[in-house]
Amino acid sequence: MKLHAEPKPLTEPLAGGEPGTTVTVEPLLGGELEFPRAFFERPGGGLETLKVLGAITSRSRWWTVPCLAFLIRHPSAGPMLVDTGLHPSVAAKPRENMGRAWARTARPRIEPGRDVSAQLRDRGIEARDVPLVVMTHLHQDHASGMSEFPNSTLVISVAEWHAATTDPRPLLHRYRPAHYDYVFDYRTLSYAGPAIASYSTFGRTFDLFGDGSVRLAFTPGHSAGHQSVIARLRDRDFVIAGDAIYTHAQLGNAPEPLRPLDRHTWRRSRQELALFARQYPQAVIVPGHDPDYWPTLDSRYE
Repeated sequence: MKLHAEPKPLTEPLAGGEPGTTVTVEPLLGGELEFPRAFFERPGGGLETLKVLGAITSRSRWWTVPCLAFLIRHPSAGPMLVDTGLHPSVAAKPRENMGRAWARTARPRIEPGRDVSAQLRDRGIEARDVPLVVMTHLHQDHASGMSEFPNSTLVISVAEWHAATTDPRPLLHRYRPAHYDYVFDYRTLSYAGPAIASYSTFGRTFDLFGDGSVRLAFTPGHSAGHQSVIARLRDRDFVIAGDAIYTHAQLGNAPEPLRPLDRHTWRRSRQELALFARQYPQAVIVPGHDPDYWPTLDSRYE
């Protein structure tokens, strides 16, 4: 797979950090998908695969799950985005952006004028003026809207970039190269580099601005290079878990997904999140696609 993009390594914190800084976080609904619940929480039993595929479950009982993005405002570095939601074109022609199979099976949808770019505009921010976008990973339900941010620096883990750009069958592993095959300012972060340190229960993290306000945490398993984001609020942390956990109940005893890319590393990442939740019960930890947890979130966290 040959892409036009040539990423640069991210080896030190970005400019704009100030000691003692805290940030604000605004969760954004970037679209919705339909999947059987069994896709997210393994049901077990002899008919497990059929349940996951929805072959023996009425469509009316499938979950409608959110595709999330997050606006983080840093007082000196400016606004940044975590993930991009679904592309605005999905409102009219889902298969143009998401592909025929996803359009038919997952029925991706977004209300016209409610894509992430439009929601940023409502907040006085133009997509072309967003300086930084952090991608938890490059699966198409998170990367669909990347083309809306041509002037941004986009931060992705080295492992995720390698997986998404070298996989001989990317669509099979939920990558759609058309979403990220642009000559953008990509920065790839190696979690084996000298700037990597532990933070609380997380074994490998990167201090994005060097001031502790936003940390990226390596949480692979769902995908090869998945990363989560830890934002420091005034009195607690806000953790964007991404798809390291699909549902909030997976911080506890809820069933695992059926087929993470690597179950061993998925369990290790889940354990880091679960331990953090137990040690810091005041923290907000947002899973990737929980239809019950999303409505409980506030519009803004400080």
